[in-house]
Amino acid sequence: MQFVFDPPIATKINKMKQRVRWQDSLIENLGINQTSLVIDDGKNQDTEFSFLVIGDSGTGYQPSPSPQRKVAELLLENQDDCRFILHTGDVVYLVGSSEYYPNNFIYPYREFLVGGENPNNIPYDQMVFNLPFLPVLGNHDYYDLPWIYSLLAQLIWLPRHLLLSRLDFDIGWHGSFQGKAYAQAFLDYLESYNPLQLQQHLEKHYTAKIDTGRCLRYQPGIFTRLPNRYYTFRYGGIDFFALDSNTFNAPEPLPHTFEGEDLRSQLQQRVHAIETEKQHLIKQLDILQGQNEKNDETVHDYLEKIEQLEEQKMDIQKQLNAPQNITIDFEQLNWLKQGLIESWHDSEVRGRVLYFHHPPYVTEATKWDQAQTLAVRNNLRYVLNQVSNTIGNLAKNRPIVDLILNGHAHCFEHLYTGNTGFADSYIHWLICGGSGYSLRRQRPEGSQLIEFFETEMGVKSRSIAESLLFVGRQGKGREKRRPYSGLRIDVLGEKPLKFRVKPLITERFQGRWNKVEQKAFIIEPGNSNIH
Repeated sequence: MQFVFDPPIATKINKMKQRVRWQDSLIENLGINQTSLVIDDGKNQDTEFSFLVIGDSGTGYQPSPSPQRKVAELLLENQDDCRFILHTGDVVYLVGSSEYYPNNFIYPYREFLVGGENPNNIPYDQMVFNLPFLPVLGNHDYYDLPWIYSLLAQLIWLPRHLLLSRLDFDIGWHGSFQGKAYAQAFLDYLESYNPLQLQQHLEKHYTAKIDTGRCLRYQPGIFTRLPNRYYTFRYGGIDFFALDSNTFNAPEPLPHTFEGEDLRSQLQQRVHAIETEKQHLIKQLDILQGQNEKNDETVHDYLEKIEQLEEQKMDIQKQLNAPQNITIDFEQLNWLKQGLIESWHDSEVRGRVLYFHHPPYVTEATKWDQAQTLAVRNNLRYVLNQVSNTIGNLAKNRPIVDLILNGHAHCFEHLYTGNTGFADSYIHWLICGGSGYSLRRQRPEGSQLIEFFETEMGVKSRSIAESLLFVGRQGKGREKRRPYSGLRIDVLGEKPLKFRVKPLITERFQGRWNKVEQKAFIIEPGNSNIH
């Protein structure tokens, strides 16, 4: 049995549609666009502005102060001249449960919430942000907990705490209920409204005017809900597209060929090896507990490794169990395609930024070879290729999008794609997934990413991307360093568009926290040179 359970893609899509009353007749009759919002802060026309980025943050089992709280303190130093915060997913670990929002989200980010001076009085489903907080769903925000593990977690709660054990995976009675906790925390949860309540709500909060009709008016300090699990907004002439990559990351099924069966056997052996290693680590944790050693660093190393192994096993099992007819969220992908095409034909738009959880390009040790990484990369290429073919010479020498932000990989990384053979070429990618949860190392193969492809002459390879900067776990033993991170991004000037990226880093080393100064760098879309 799996330790955690990831709902089917079709379930995720349908549940989220129900929660926002997707395409309800009343909503459609009022001409409301359920995938757009306007940030009503009186400044959204400014061409120069700054914003913050975090991701993979929501853990509570770390020692006090937690890494995400230390990163939050860096955000607070920058909040006065930043307009909003983007979150790249995995808001609450380990299974997105509403039980863990108070400790794993509300308390560490309390200053960004109305009433944050009394965080214990803020219900997770009634949060209002004084600085716009614009997240996307991560895989952990969708996870659920098999009932047997939930029961066991509660049965051992008392002896676990009496023995002062720190073997705590942020698990309570239940999981996310297919992302329900996230929806109640961040989305405009319309499911329970009767027709009169719905109409009154829509007339009050969906008053912003856009080209396609009306949309949600996001008012900091007053009403800070999101209209849908994927959405778009325009700020300073830049179109931001927030995506739910959990519904277009399904691995392709293994072929019923000799090669396919050989790969299946290799993957099954890998699952067995992962499970053996995981059980060994759990036994070592039991020994550590029996010795009553208060070594938080060692405990966290074990817990992080166990979680990492569980994630690797889940990815392989998705590949092994992939049905012949996989579910791909083409409705969302076609929405993105149409949105990008319209954006390119709008003379008022000077740039485009995408952000979503799963990175198509990454050199963190566990992610590049995952089947989900390939699935997301292929589906994004499908969209960008269609956009490129449609807009023709309109883009001239610019990439289809100017910047892409991701999470999932527990690190900070800056990558640049060269000529991939597709419309995701010559793009800067920033991975911001090191804002609180277990940090990962860079893969031993280094900074170059190689892709293999078939030709008439056989299988060939090419270098398609390069990691320009990687900030993750380093060293071993007493020399181990854990640099947790967020980002400040300054949008510079009007044309040509440029971004100044300032990594915000706080490092835990030998039991102490230290602020690390990382030099800012400037990104010019379509240009690999940074300065």
